Amino acid sequence: MALPNPTPRVAPSVLESELAALERKQVSLIAHTRALRAANEALRRDLAAAHARNQALAARVAEARERLDALLSRLPEAAD
Repeated sequence: MALPNPTPRVAPSVLESELAALERKQVSLIAHTRALRAANEALRRDLAAAHARNQALAARVAEARERLDALLSRLPEAAD
């Protein structure tokens, strides 16, 4: 007694068509993945640059605060 074949027969043209569609989807997915990776790397660079600018500005604000405090300490006390 022969066992039934669990794999259905598919016409070669249908199979080729499905494989071509899968290949197009795969190519598209690879392209999107590469584009997203490039965008992610650009965002990481931008974030690092923004972080560096933020640190520089914070240092300038701290320096300005120290200078302002020094100037205020040199002002005479106001009489009530």
